Amino acid sequence: MIVTVEILEPAAWRRRMTAHEHRVDGWITPHLARRRAGVKHPVEDFLFTYYSYRPAQLRRWHPGAGVALAEAGDLGPDYRATPDGTTVDVEAFLARRGRSVAWIRDLLAATASRPAHLGCFGLHEWAMVYRQSQDQVRHNAWPLRLSPAETAAVVEERGVRCSHFDAFRFFTAPARPLNLLQPTRETQRDNEQPGCLHANMDLYKWAYKLSPLASSELVADCFALARDIRALDMRASPYDLADLGYPPVRIETAEGRAEYAAAQRAFAGRAEPLRARLVALTEAVLGGSVRPVPGQVDGRYAQSCST
Repeated sequence: MIVTVEILEPAAWRRRMTAHEHRVDGWITPHLARRRAGVKHPVEDFLFTYYSYRPAQLRRWHPGAGVALAEAGDLGPDYRATPDGTTVDVEAFLARRGRSVAWIRDLLAATASRPAHLGCFGLHEWAMVYRQSQDQVRHNAWPLRLSPAETAAVVEERGVRCSHFDAFRFFTAPARPLNLLQPTRETQRDNEQPGCLHANMDLYKWAYKLSPLASSELVADCFALARDIRALDMRASPYDLADLGYPPVRIETAEGRAEYAAAQRAFAGRAEPLRARLVALTEAVLGGSVRPVPGQVDGRYAQSCST
């Protein structure tokens, strides 16, 4: 097979590594400080608690598949030495996790093939507290904006149109029959669509599950999107987080729903190229033609042949 390799000289890959670490430190340093102090933040800590990727893993820089680092030495079991430098061992990764890579590719490609639906208005968060008392809700350290009865009335009046299984599974039992769909893990590929906040937030999960095939810059780009989406998710939720600096998006009103849909559309636009980059990466490695992910810079290129 023909493999296109980007060769990064030491100055270039160290510059990229330092830039990545500096970027990520801006996210993880406050989180780690809160964790040491025993303080929880329902918005800023979510990506570190809901997802399994640890702060140290997010901070570690990987160049991505198809990139050789000159004079890098041994970078661990995910890498191999070549005459051009140290590079991700794509074949070994696929031997271990090739089925997972194909599953991720199929999910992301199916999602990208559908039109974006923007009519859910974030009611998944409302369905997670539906018919519960304050002491039962997930983020019970923070008050609800409306009374339990008023919150339930919003859910019942608007209905719920959630296509994302990993949101639906947190619905209260009384809320589940109110959802237009009954998504399952088995139907995930059939249901996910590119307007869904959680499907776009999950690009971070799929990116880090592809690491080190995915460059750390791509993982961080997906993290940045997920972080911004989480802010909207909680601003549109029934929780009152104004004291934390998150003014509500009042989706119980027509104005709030319009604001939410506009933000949702913008996030779908930001997610589209990230999803495309992940699909391109998976197709390249599965097809045996490993190329650098678009957006990588500061390298020179060499053509190498192997069996």
